[in-house]
Amino acid sequence: MTTAADIMHPGAQWISRSETLDNAARLMRDLDVGALPIADENERMCGILTDRDIVVGCVAQGGDPAQVTAGDMAKGTPRWIDAKADVSEVLREMETHRIRRLPVIDNKRLVGMISEADLAHHLTDDQIAEFVENVYAYR
Repeated sequence: MTTAADIMHPGAQWISRSETLDNAARLMRDLDVGALPIADENERMCGILTDRDIVVGCVAQGGDPAQVTAGDMAKGTPRWIDAKADVSEVLREMETHRIRRLPVIDNKRLVGMISEADLAHHLTDDQIAEFVENVYAYR
C-alpha cells in the first residue's frame, strides 16, 4: 500500500499566522515552494498561504505585503492528510476539495506536503488524468 508519507515532499515548513506576506514570499523563494501551511500560536494549522494568495489577495487589491499577515489571508477550514493514509485517500481529499497542495501530518506534526508534482511522480497516467479532470474541470 502506497501512503501519503511515501509520495509527499518531506520537510515542509510552517509559517506563523503573525508573519507578514513579504517575509512569507521571501521564505517561499528560499524554499522554492509555492505554498506554506499557516500555524497558530499552538502550532495548529489554521490555513495555507499560496504565492497566488499574496499576489491576487494582497498586492492586486492594493494591500501592503509588509503589513498584511499570513493569518489575515487564512480562510476556510484547512485540509490535511495523515501520513499513514492510503494514496486513494489522498486523491479523494484533493479531488473532493479541489486542492492542489495537501499538508501531511504525523502525530499532530507537519511532516511534508503533497503537490501535483508529487502525484505525477508516483501515480499512473490514468490516476493523474482523473485527478486533473476532477480538480480542474468546471463545475
